[in-house]
Amino acid sequence: MNIHEHQAKQILKKYGAVVPEGVFALNVEELIEKVKSLKTEKYVLKAQIHAGGRGKAGGVKILNTIEDLELAAKELLGKTLITHQTGPEGREVKRLYVEESSKIEKEFYLSCLVDRASSKIAFISSDQGGMDIEEVASKTPEKILTTKVDINEKISNTDCEKIVKIFNLNNDAKNQAITLIKSIYKMFISTDANMVEVNPLILTKEEKIVCLDAKVNFDSNALFRHPEIVELRDLNEEDSTEIEASKHDLAYIKLDGSIGCMVNGAGLAMATMDIIKLYGKEPANFLDVGGGASKEKVSAALKIILSDKNVKGILINIFGGIMRCDVLAQGVVDAAKKINISVPLVVRLAGTNFKEGKEILDNSGLKLISAVNLDDAAKKIVEAIK
Repeated sequence: MNIHEHQAKQILKKYGAVVPEGVFALNVEELIEKVKSLKTEKYVLKAQIHAGGRGKAGGVKILNTIEDLELAAKELLGKTLITHQTGPEGREVKRLYVEESSKIEKEFYLSCLVDRASSKIAFISSDQGGMDIEEVASKTPEKILTTKVDINEKISNTDCEKIVKIFNLNNDAKNQAITLIKSIYKMFISTDANMVEVNPLILTKEEKIVCLDAKVNFDSNALFRHPEIVELRDLNEEDSTEIEASKHDLAYIKLDGSIGCMVNGAGLAMATMDIIKLYGKEPANFLDVGGGASKEKVSAALKIILSDKNVKGILINIFGGIMRCDVLAQGVVDAAKKINISVPLVVRLAGTNFKEGKEILDNSGLKLISAVNLDDAAKKIVEAIK
């Protein structure tokens, strides 16, 4: 789950990080009223969307007066920003954030994330702050330092020293940076975060280490432990079909292809997507109905797939274990009777009760294409949408 910059900064501040003072609002009138509490020479206006690259898209502005700020805020609120992370459709700005300006001496990059390959937490630090870290990694990889940390209650001073070494700070600033690392680590563990990114992290002319921007992502599977974080969820920033899928406990991610996929199990779902690509087409979604899905859940999944106008065909690939094939088949039939399925539908069943499931589908009167295995299913759905 992603949150906005102003929310991320409040959480970081709670754990001891230094962030600029700021205010946010959903309308310009409220924003201007709140801004009066800030003590600053200039105002930094920031669009709040769940995407990077806001500055290049005109989503970050520095203003000298409240009057200039009000005009800029009216122009920015409701505007659609298109960045390298939003896609061509862009993202509408529905909330604004203003913070006190900072006098920047140096900019750095700092992030930490779960490194699943090593079962550690990886801190990435660089003296090339304010830039896309992918670009830095491509052009000057020597400017990036990765430090992998064992998951403990606290992070050691030795690891902190390694992480901040690339910043080349004087002793006072280095101690501030180490304190920040400890704060971020504590927050990361305590909130079940997946990623914390501060870009840029700055050294001000007053020699203070400050988080000038912040992006945080949380493990959705752990949100039941953090109701205060769930409250920060902004549904305006999420795909409507993904929101609907979450209501039915479906793992669904919308993609750009033309073949809708309904699969049980994440590994099998990825294999299904891969084989569709192997035969020259693109999957329209990742959808894992889970191991113990009911026919109601299957019906909801099919409706969600069909709500995507890009879908030209559907591939259902079920390996029955906990998930019985006859339950899946009945769910498909029930859904088909309620909605008009006007695209080709290929079904591959294997495992528990697959004979009973096939019989339900065969007797349903639906126009289905049966497949004997995954390879056969992929070939048939690709051929069918041609």
